[in-house]
Amino acid sequence: MDYISDIAFTKSVKAIQLRKGSRDIYAQMEQYGGWQTEITPELADFVAEQRSFFLATTNTYGQPYVQHRGGPPGFLKVIDRKTLAFADYQGNRQFISQGNLAENPRAFIFLIDYTNRIRIKIWGKAKVIEDSPELLAQLMPSQNQYHARAEQVLVFTVEAWDKNCPQHIPPRIEQKDADKLLQEQKLRIEELEEQVRLLRPTGRE
Repeated sequence: MDYISDIAFTKSVKAIQLRKGSRDIYAQMEQYGGWQTEITPELADFVAEQRSFFLATTNTYGQPYVQHRGGPPGFLKVIDRKTLAFADYQGNRQFISQGNLAENPRAFIFLIDYTNRIRIKIWGKAKVIEDSPELLAQLMPSQNQYHARAEQVLVFTVEAWDKNCPQHIPPRIEQKDADKLLQEQKLRIEELEEQVRLLRPTGRE
């Protein structure tokens, strides 16, 4: 690859960008550094706050598959500047992602924060580790955070990542944040009701 973004911008992609008028913008981006290849403090902080992400894999026939992964904030952990990992919780036991990775290690992680309207795309390679109870225990959240049964570890090696613009991301709010706002609203209403009660005339001379 001449540029890191070539991991996604193939010749076919660049030809379409040229035909549709966006190639100059991305060519300029390539000249001035382009995408990141290591996990920065900014990305690490973002990852630590996320409660879910999407993992994409492809089998030997080129058939893509996207699977959702969820857990408490920080369940996707930064191991070092090139590595992410998480405890793979037991699900429907189809093992499609694991089977795909056995045939093709290339993978993709997509994270989206609806509240702050941020999305991160990460390209790399992944592998499943089944026989490391020490690593699995290290990656598991405490039982107070999340009750789940994990059976293996997925390790993701970062090759490139990019932060997308917020365009078209519908703003949404986490339940915990909504509950907090509702509680604050309730307390404010109670405070105002008390003020109204104190201001009402008692009917006494």
